[in-house]
Amino acid sequence: MSTAGQKARAVVLVSGGLDSATTLAMAQAQGYDCYALSFDYGQRHRIELAAAQRVAQGAREHRVIKLDLRAIGGSALTDSAIAVPKSSSGEETAAGIPVTYVPARNTIFLAYALGWAEVLAARHIFIGVNAVDYSGYPDCRPEFIAAFQAMASLATKAGVEGQGIRIHTPLIQLSKADIIREGTRLGVDYRATISCYDPDPAGRACAGCDACHLRAAGFSAAGVADPTRYQSPLIAGQTAE
Repeated sequence: MSTAGQKARAVVLVSGGLDSATTLAMAQAQGYDCYALSFDYGQRHRIELAAAQRVAQGAREHRVIKLDLRAIGGSALTDSAIAVPKSSSGEETAAGIPVTYVPARNTIFLAYALGWAEVLAARHIFIGVNAVDYSGYPDCRPEFIAAFQAMASLATKAGVEGQGIRIHTPLIQLSKADIIREGTRLGVDYRATISCYDPDPAGRACAGCDACHLRAAGFSAAGVADPTRYQSPLIAGQTAE
């Protein structure tokens, strides 16, 4: 992975959520010199960028790229006219592709990561996509990652010259509970993260969106205390702040 005593460089996509925090910790544990990349894309839950800053403190560098995906809209996360779905049970998580899906988001994010990796002469990109306990987004599937990997080999100088840039997805087949267990083992401070799609100005999670339900269920199944600050009780044993 490294040559002449130097660590291999890796670009790690960091959103401020528990998945990306765990992914960064895993990449660091594997010995990579990590460069964190986040996006200010006009998201409703822009407060996640403060969490990303906290999560990325141990990285070699952290860059935040400003985009405006509100210009195309089409998602509850980028269009104020579309409400974030809320429920008391989280059952909507299995009902097809939700309105919180942001069109082409991971394609765009990975394209930027690919460009920065080339500039850094990094041969690795880490992204915390998950295809087990997730909201049903099409750009979190192994098929998407395989297709992007093939494209990266064709569309980059590194790929043409035979060096290539590898896309790592260490969480893709893990349950949310397994992700939390691994992060806990690696010392991830999940108090620094936020997963909610619709937090209040104080950063308290809404307790009703898909992301809140998936996060809470993961901590419960992992047997790890949930440090999330909720606006209202979400599941048995939790209390609002």
